[in-house]
Amino acid sequence: MSFTTRCHMQLIKFLRKLKKRFIRYEPSVEVIISKEKLVSNLKEYQKQYPKLSFAPVLKSNAYGHGLVPVAKILEKENIAFFVVDSLYEAMVLRSEGIKSEVLIIGYVNSENIRNAKLSGIVFTVISLEQLQEIAKVKLPKLRIHLKIDTGMHRQGILLNQIEEAIKIIKTNTFIELKGICSHFADADSSGEMFTKLQIQQWEKAVNLFKNNFQTIKYYHLTNTAGIFYSHQAYCNVARLGIGLYGINTSSFVKLNLKPVLEIQSVISSIKVVPVGECVGYNATYKADKPIKVANVPVGFFEGVDIRLSSCGYFKVGGVDCPIVGRVSMNITSIDITSLPSVKLGDKVTVISSDSNDNNSVENIVRLTQTIPYEILVHIPQHLRRTVV
Repeated sequence: MSFTTRCHMQLIKFLRKLKKRFIRYEPSVEVIISKEKLVSNLKEYQKQYPKLSFAPVLKSNAYGHGLVPVAKILEKENIAFFVVDSLYEAMVLRSEGIKSEVLIIGYVNSENIRNAKLSGIVFTVISLEQLQEIAKVKLPKLRIHLKIDTGMHRQGILLNQIEEAIKIIKTNTFIELKGICSHFADADSSGEMFTKLQIQQWEKAVNLFKNNFQTIKYYHLTNTAGIFYSHQAYCNVARLGIGLYGINTSSFVKLNLKPVLEIQSVISSIKVVPVGECVGYNATYKADKPIKVANVPVGFFEGVDIRLSSCGYFKVGGVDCPIVGRVSMNITSIDITSLPSVKLGDKVTVISSDSNDNNSVENIVRLTQTIPYEILVHIPQHLRRTVV
């Protein structure tokens, strides 16, 4: 076990002891994860695409939902393998007792590959240069998926490099090619032309590898939005990311998906702001009538997008309460004038799991003119994830 791995394991043990010491701690901000909705979303894809296996994507803290809690829920389901971005994420899963096969889809340098002693871990090779470097390591056994560049030109081996890649793998028998993969660049668009061009490139690559390797187990090209195209391409696994968490990014398919995540907080203070007075930094909001303002101990550090300043909403008692003034680092002010009975400690829904709510991820995306991934992955890791 490497020094880095030992340090990580010691840190995990320390954090577990710390957690036990503060077990009675009740946070003022909490991320609620619905087990039922998470499993339901997976089964919805399995029902709609019965010929595919699914690999849940857990990178970037499971899109903000919590790497370990999500893995513990889904490990009991029928999945192909988990997908993470880094060796660190794989280490965390193993340290928490997750036993499912894990594919690291991001770049890992050859030294870390050599030192990694985790079982059931598969590495993605993202370039010919990386493959050449790995061939020099000479491990007893190394299982890989090879990424093919079908047109996105971000990662992957180009089609004219495939013959060289095949030669390297065949020459270095310690390398076991378990899968090949690629990635759609534009599958969530209403236009199909670029995606179909990528599929053509993919099919050429698949034929080359099928003619040279009989034991490749996994062929995966599609992300969540790209699953719509799975019947047009040779693939047996789909990497299920944003759709798993209840957000449908496909322009063509409408599934019965349920947002998995909700963020809850509390009212931390209440005051009346007279007409003509301002709220928050830089006096960006001025009251045109007397209003009652409540403060909530969440801000852009806790994942409230600053672009929601004076245009977003939180919910209190099922009622939309407009954000007034700028979102601060750890505080957001809301107008509760219409709720005279609100008191200190009352629950506030910061991000709603109901797609129809103004503070759902989908509607936050509309207000901020961004993408759902950005909203979700900016929910910080330190916030407690509670599975219900």
